[in-house]
Amino acid sequence: MLRRLYDWTMHLSAHPHALWALAAVSFIESSVFPIPPDVLLIPMVLAAPTRAWKIAVVCTVSSVLGGMLGYAIGYFLFEQVGRPMLAFYGYDAKFAQFQATYNEWGAWAVFIAGVTPFPYKVITILSGVTALDPTVFSIASVLARGLRFFIIAGLLWWIGEPIRLFIEKRLGLLFTLFTILLVGGFVVIKYLL
Repeated sequence: MLRRLYDWTMHLSAHPHALWALAAVSFIESSVFPIPPDVLLIPMVLAAPTRAWKIAVVCTVSSVLGGMLGYAIGYFLFEQVGRPMLAFYGYDAKFAQFQATYNEWGAWAVFIAGVTPFPYKVITILSGVTALDPTVFSIASVLARGLRFFIIAGLLWWIGEPIRLFIEKRLGLLFTLFTILLVGGFVVIKYLL
């Protein structure tokens, strides 16, 4: 089954509308979707290495725009949903303290979440909830997501065919590691937030 999924993804990555699919996945991943855009980015660059930089640009721009949607979700829905819950449980004062601390270090939080496997959507929504300066949020997002996607695209462009063979040969192991990182990110969220 894993081999069929891999083959399907490689086929999709060579499709004429693959960039639109990547843009959509990158956009919604930054605010609500649990699967990172790397699942399309990697095979797309492997299938068309001469388009690596264009693919990285599409992925970065879409991800940052999706992050802005996540920010808006946190910013506009907090008053209707989040604040009443905080008041009900008596956490208003604690949230104000958390908000001040988060906004002091928010650029780093956005940058770290944007580069690492930590779910970026959590930070985009949290940044909106705490009303992190939108300029700080945007700059940190562009730098982090750009760094992440351009490094991946650059390595795949540079290494090329050997990395594709490595992935195909060790597909099961790589899928297991990816799953551990994905689940680990959610476990970290549960115990740190």
